[in-house]
Amino acid sequence: MIPKKWLLCILVLTAFLVTSFAATADTSVDSTQKAIVRAVYLKGNYRTRDRIILREMTLHMGDSVRLADLSGRIAWDQRNINNTTLFITVDVTSEFIPAVDSTQLAQLDITVTMKERWYFIAYPVFDLADRNFNEWWYDRGHDFRRVIYGGHLSYRNVTGNNDRLQVVIERGFLQRTILSYSKPYIDRAQKIGLRADVGYITNKEIPFRTQFDKWVYVKSEDVLRERVYAALILTHRRGLYHYHTLDTRYVRNTIADTIALLNPDYFLDGKTRLQFLAINYMYRYDRRDNIVYPLQGTLFSAGIGVSGVLPRDNFHFLDLNTSATRYWPLGKRFYLAGSVRLRSTWPVRQPYFTLRGLGSGNDMVRGYELNVVDGQRTFIWRNSVRYQLFNVRKQLNWLHVRQFNTVPVAAYITAFGDAGYVSSTVAEQYQSQLANKLLAGTGMSLDIVSFYNLVMRFSGTINAQGKAGFFFNLAQDL
Repeated sequence: MIPKKWLLCILVLTAFLVTSFAATADTSVDSTQKAIVRAVYLKGNYRTRDRIILREMTLHMGDSVRLADLSGRIAWDQRNINNTTLFITVDVTSEFIPAVDSTQLAQLDITVTMKERWYFIAYPVFDLADRNFNEWWYDRGHDFRRVIYGGHLSYRNVTGNNDRLQVVIERGFLQRTILSYSKPYIDRAQKIGLRADVGYITNKEIPFRTQFDKWVYVKSEDVLRERVYAALILTHRRGLYHYHTLDTRYVRNTIADTIALLNPDYFLDGKTRLQFLAINYMYRYDRRDNIVYPLQGTLFSAGIGVSGVLPRDNFHFLDLNTSATRYWPLGKRFYLAGSVRLRSTWPVRQPYFTLRGLGSGNDMVRGYELNVVDGQRTFIWRNSVRYQLFNVRKQLNWLHVRQFNTVPVAAYITAFGDAGYVSSTVAEQYQSQLANKLLAGTGMSLDIVSFYNLVMRFSGTINAQGKAGFFFNLAQDL
């Protein structure tokens, strides 16, 4: 039974979600007056090609625009350019040139001023192998033997076309080598993109089952799991906000006999190897003001994934998922956000390694950061109300490297309430105490948004089971 206070919290947040907020009309200009865009000037894009920036804009040379719409279109153009994450700062301004006589339209000059990021970054890695910092800190005794070390090479904007080359070499708790190259546009119309990935990963310690909604690990001096994959990903972008992705990949997973003996259902029926071709399609509508920490806009996605396409494949799996998130500015530095996510997988009898309900990635009900709830179907409902404490740009004049001497910093206090449900046919097998139950959590957090897309979240939570906790996350979600 969920305590009434949790239900009350969720209902209060729901009331916000179903409330509409009327926009205040701007009456300072004649809504019928139009102007012609005479020119678009780009400043500060020393490496980035002009066409990559102009692709993100709705205002182009020769366009006719109502002056009543100008501020809104400039604001969204600035957001779209900023969302490429190629720049530290983006400012878009306009200059009005009055008409010479009544037979002509007034003119506008649009200026986009940018400060580019540092695109070539090679850095050492010292990361945690566990699902998140909180699991490592609370459940694994902050054991530094459970760390990953190595090096990452990230080369953004290699040719000035927003392309990216990534090389990952990691050792320690696992061994991972990944090579990836992506180019968002390979055609003149700037609609079709391509990405290629290859990866090789081995583990000597893995979770072989779940018990009481916690992962149970086994460790060996020998490799317990090996994963090899190669992927080719085709993207299509229609307009500014519609994205289509077709992901085709070949995967070979191998486990040691030890894992198959400890959990015959890890790959089902005691198998030690799965190999298959997987094809996944995803549609995404993304119109958010800032993809790193959104405060306004809409994000919707829907996808279908099929594994086991080839006749010789020994793994067959179907995954359907959809999610919708809405962000509202309420005024006076208050913001509201709400999201719903649904996922369903088939067949009912699945290998253990595909049973991922809550606790993996961003699929989380806050308050259950330390839990993993396995199942075939998942529902998550998340709500947040934010208050902006400050949002500033710090100029470090003593630092003469332009890519690093501007530091944007913002902070928000967030109150949240989440609910979730995992439908599972293996709850009894894995002794789950949370599957097939309505889960709810609430709390508050301090969110700090800073340099190079870094979001740090410090949260205090309490869940429907009465368990309270203090957690830290690097977050890009509600």
